[in-house]
Amino acid sequence: MKNICSQPEALIALKARLEALERCGARRVSTTVRRADDGAFAPLAAGVVHDLYAAAPADAVAVNAFGLGMAMRTAARRPIVWGLHEVMAQEAGRPHGPGLHEMGLSPRDLLLVRTRDVQTLLAVGEEALRSPAIGAVLLSAWGEAKAFNLTASRRLALAAETGGAALFLARAGALPCPSAAETRWSVASCASEPLEDGAPGRPSFSATLLRRRGGGATGTWIMEWDREQRTFRPPAPLSGGLVPLAAQRPAAASGAAGRRAA
Repeated sequence: MKNICSQPEALIALKARLEALERCGARRVSTTVRRADDGAFAPLAAGVVHDLYAAAPADAVAVNAFGLGMAMRTAARRPIVWGLHEVMAQEAGRPHGPGLHEMGLSPRDLLLVRTRDVQTLLAVGEEALRSPAIGAVLLSAWGEAKAFNLTASRRLALAAETGGAALFLARAGALPCPSAAETRWSVASCASEPLEDGAPGRPSFSATLLRRRGGGATGTWIMEWDREQRTFRPPAPLSGGLVPLAAQRPAAASGAAGRRAA
């Protein structure tokens, strides 16, 4: 995992790294993520922007993980650029190597760029989206900022259309605002189902599609991340029989029965 800190020469360093990837022969392949049986992923095509909002500040980690999973799906094993706003890192924590490995992401496929301000974060996104060597871009930011305006969103959308990669803009501590994004999501963490012998379950999310450009169905999906298949899937159904519910009795009858038993 290459890590570029946000210094005055951060964009120069990013450009050099992207050029090196291009010289290695990396070229983006045209890909559209679509499953006929899963309406949640029908909008995820390359060359567009997707807005992801944490349902609550406490869901900042969830929205970052969800965005990373979406980026991995659309990147088709191409390199991913993750631009991380320093305030987001302070509030939600920095990426953890073993955690990325548990998601199925190889460190060599991730270029992490840490930025101290939103303006640099947006510039990182534009630069990365223009590179043919990049499969997807994730930008993570905390809080409201005037820089996240409609003009900036349109610039990102244009860069995504020009380069062909998908951009996932993950934000926490902010309210949804107008943008040029193809879709807008609200993401929250969700309780996972434990694995065999009580082992921790797969990362689980509650994702609500709030808006789809051009109209179309919206809804809420419960999704688990499958690291082996590098994709989201519905939670496995509960095994075994259900415990029958206790019969409902009026309070008076219950009390009378208790007195007779005594």
